[in-house]
Amino acid sequence: MSEQTAKKFIEALGRLEDGREVEAIVRLFAHDCEVGNVISPEKFQGRDGAREFWSAKYRDTFGEVRSTFRNVFATENRAALEWTTEGTASDGTPVGYDGVSILETDGEMITRFRAYFDAGGLGRQLTGKAHG
Repeated sequence: MSEQTAKKFIEALGRLEDGREVEAIVRLFAHDCEVGNVISPEKFQGRDGAREFWSAKYRDTFGEVRSTFRNVFATENRAALEWTTEGTASDGTPVGYDGVSILETDGEMITRFRAYFDAGGLGRQLTGKAHG
């Protein structure tokens, strides 16, 4: 089931990135889920937390953004997604970074999401200090 969940996640992320449609991705998360990444030390809980994470902590960070997925590894209750994200910072500066996201599911819904990437490298790009 995680392979189907991973596919739904990738589709919903595309809708979030293209049209800022956050509810499509939020609906994939369980009511008691935990969401986070290496940049946000706090863990976002439940669907309200997922909504805040995906809109304020992810999508609002960029002007334009698009993720492409190289590999998806799925078992019954887990999936690992290897990706590249490219786009622009809010000021139009080009941004690009690679990472891996881990999805844990209860078979249908995502119960835990974590993304791992070079937070320092992304931070330098977003603040315009990529060459410093």
